[in-house]
Amino acid sequence: MDAGALRNELERRAAALGFDALAVTRPDAIPSAASRLARALADGHHATMGWLADRAELRGRPDALWPEARSVVMLAMNYGPDEDPRRAVAEGMRGAISVYAQGDDYHEVIKGRLKQVAGALAAAGAEAKVFVDTAPVMEKPLAEAAGLGWQGKHTNLVSTRFGSWLFLGAIFTTAELPADAPETDHCGSCRACLDACPTDAFPAPYRLDARRCVSYLTIEHHGPIPREFRAAMGNRIYGCDDCLAACPWNKFAQTGREMRLAARDALKAPRLADLAALDDAAFRSLFAKSPVKRIGRDRFARNVAIALGNAEGSEAAGAALGLAGDASPMVRGAAAWALSRLMTRADFEDLARERRAAEQDAGVREEWDAALALEAA
Repeated sequence: MDAGALRNELERRAAALGFDALAVTRPDAIPSAASRLARALADGHHATMGWLADRAELRGRPDALWPEARSVVMLAMNYGPDEDPRRAVAEGMRGAISVYAQGDDYHEVIKGRLKQVAGALAAAGAEAKVFVDTAPVMEKPLAEAAGLGWQGKHTNLVSTRFGSWLFLGAIFTTAELPADAPETDHCGSCRACLDACPTDAFPAPYRLDARRCVSYLTIEHHGPIPREFRAAMGNRIYGCDDCLAACPWNKFAQTGREMRLAARDALKAPRLADLAALDDAAFRSLFAKSPVKRIGRDRFARNVAIALGNAEGSEAAGAALGLAGDASPMVRGAAAWALSRLMTRADFEDLARERRAAEQDAGVREEWDAALALEAA
């Protein structure tokens, strides 16, 4: 099979398996990636995500990851929502979960299908390796080099066909395939994504400081949420879509076709009070097959407690009070902050002094002290 025919077979298989786009680039097509990554690491913008620094030399040079590879096949699957995700952010007593996490885990959906696409390469006598966040592969720069879209000022991929909503997968292969032209940056003077960020996580266009990003804070960050970001988090309990949703190119976005990636009704805008009541078993059941399950119940309950503190009313206060007695110190600390915002000053001071005196964890005692100090101010 010649290279053109093999490319056609890859495209046929990809379309049949639900992928919305396929393009090809070379392993050496992103020469600036290494220096951009090095700058981000030097500035500490990777926060506690040490895996970004691990094997950074391979992450910045795909041609070094597998020297025998001659082509990189980039595939994209659209997961466009059926409504603007910012609507959920406006609902105070409901939680906002990032669109990508409202259905099944995309890693599980895409990886098996990548292998099926790659079967055409094996049948043609070529070797292939598939990647979906499973190796030091920088999918977004490679997707830009292949022409699937461009990395916008929010650092995410933007497509003229699908807007902000694309999952990416990569197939490295020893086959020599015709490469596509890279996509042009179409951001122009627009800064809608930068202005939409609730925590000002972009120190400059095309640069993201994960330490300030709600997605990092609610998913990757393991300890208490820094106090300076809690109010700005609003009701975002897993990830944040604000910079993605703000992009004007979403006027061309389409609702995703893959049913396994479609939002489950139970995860579109779940009630915070219900989420606060979840024990570990109930958490695992509700988020079975969802990416949310990977952060564990305690980190999720921490996020819910913060969201409750940004809500109003007796229902929010009651749910936060329940979390103040949680087995996890991290959750109890977040609940202390929430209650300082939900209770009257007198009632909170009485509760805080009582709970602080009984608290064994130094970190939680500090949270009560900080909350009392804020109340006094």
